[in-house]
Amino acid sequence: MKTTKLSGVDGVTAKPTLKTIAELTGLAVPTVSRALNDAPDIGMQTKKLVREVADKIGYVPNRAGVRLRTGRTQVISLIISTEHEIMNHTARMISSIAGALRETPFHLNVTPYFPEDDPMKPVRHVVENGLADGIILNQIQPRDPRVQYLRDRAFPFATHGRTETPNAHPYFDFDNLAYGRIGTRKLLERGRRNIAVLAPPLDQTYAQHIVSGTRDIAEPAGATVRVIDGATTNSPHDVIQSAVHEHLAIAPNTDAIISSSASGAMVAVAALEAEGRELGIEVDVVGKESLPILTLFRPRIIAVSENVTMAGAFLARAVLQAILHPEEPPMQGLDIPSG
Repeated sequence: MKTTKLSGVDGVTAKPTLKTIAELTGLAVPTVSRALNDAPDIGMQTKKLVREVADKIGYVPNRAGVRLRTGRTQVISLIISTEHEIMNHTARMISSIAGALRETPFHLNVTPYFPEDDPMKPVRHVVENGLADGIILNQIQPRDPRVQYLRDRAFPFATHGRTETPNAHPYFDFDNLAYGRIGTRKLLERGRRNIAVLAPPLDQTYAQHIVSGTRDIAEPAGATVRVIDGATTNSPHDVIQSAVHEHLAIAPNTDAIISSSASGAMVAVAALEAEGRELGIEVDVVGKESLPILTLFRPRIIAVSENVTMAGAFLARAVLQAILHPEEPPMQGLDIPSG
């Protein structure tokens, strides 16, 4: 393979084409095209060289041409809700998915939808208009109609979360059942016996896992578990705070709260302290975090880590496999918390 110095590349003024890259690298145009499309028969060094040159000269593939040649858009669509907590939680995931796609010919598009919208609408829009080759979903329900819709159409996808039939599709999930159990054990060790759960919407799989995990450990030990009514961790902060106050009025003996999110845990602490409860002395709070912020906020909070960066990278690989190698078993991963 001929190696070409790139010192003169900055002087390229015409719109770069595959032929431009071929001339600069000494490769044939078909080889350049296959390298940019991540063909398995092209070596990694060749792919790296071609992509470096393409980036240097600002080469942008003609999407219409790519689609005509391959039948693909080379786009992955991440469909997410605009809910406040979800947007905070997935900011790192978006970065991780984009990073995992960086060395591939695929690009990430984020397709948001509002909480009051039908969550099927953006999925149908992407599929029926051929806007992407694959989809990544979150906020998964046990019997999620979006998953069934995509399976019925053999459309590649991966989910952040599991359904009741997880073996049937690619997914990555945080083990929220284990999270509920770990948090509850820690609370029991501190003598807590009246536990409240600040959960996500209960129609979602991970909410049910958190509540089940908490009850699995609490009830055999004689502790009580109540889910806080009137708010979820997706609710605005003032709504969560009001719901915690109302819960304490109904169940004043509450001595622990398990939250499914870091922000929910911090709002719960604020509500408890406003009630005159001293964290770590009269009451304890367990929170799940993707960044180490909870113990900086209050050192006595019980924090459990979730690796959202790992989740995003895995989901990117899983949806790529579903697109490029649909005959292979679906990729599936689980982040099991320690503690």
